[in-house]
Amino acid sequence: MRTNIVLTLTGADRVGIVDEVTQLLFDLGGNVETSQMARLGGEFAILMLVSMPAEQISRLDQAVQHLLARGYKVTFTQTQQTYAETYAGWMPYQIEVEGADHEGLIHEIAHALSQSGITIEAMETGTVRAANSGTILFTMAASVLVPPAVAKQDWIGALEEVAHGLKLDLQVTPAA
Repeated sequence: MRTNIVLTLTGADRVGIVDEVTQLLFDLGGNVETSQMARLGGEFAILMLVSMPAEQISRLDQAVQHLLARGYKVTFTQTQQTYAETYAGWMPYQIEVEGADHEGLIHEIAHALSQSGITIEAMETGTVRAANSGTILFTMAASVLVPPAVAKQDWIGALEEVAHGLKLDLQVTPAA
């Protein structure tokens, strides 16, 4: 029987770390179902959903010891609940935000979504320089799921208020 785990790894960026992690998972019969990986500053971060034989979970502790010995932080958590069961009937939306960067932007947006009962499925943020002025701009792209009982105009209206107060451009579109 197969089971799913969420595996995270953070540590110094170096050539071959993704190769090493995926090889050890492959050696245990694991398959990476979904993943996100990024260099953040000088550190590298991996977040993966891995399907693997349930009987191999106990061997995972030993398999990551050499990574731990080199200073990497590794966690893995078995997950049972399936996406389809948890969010049946919820509506997917894509949110894009851009504007002058300043502290608290992510918190304000996340708080507005949370207050409406909306779950964030994925979020990517960053900064870029504006083409004409060189001003640092904040960018965010988020995938969210909205409960069926939440009125579209209510949650979008609340988000628009936050965006207006923070002088951000906001775009909300239904996702496929």
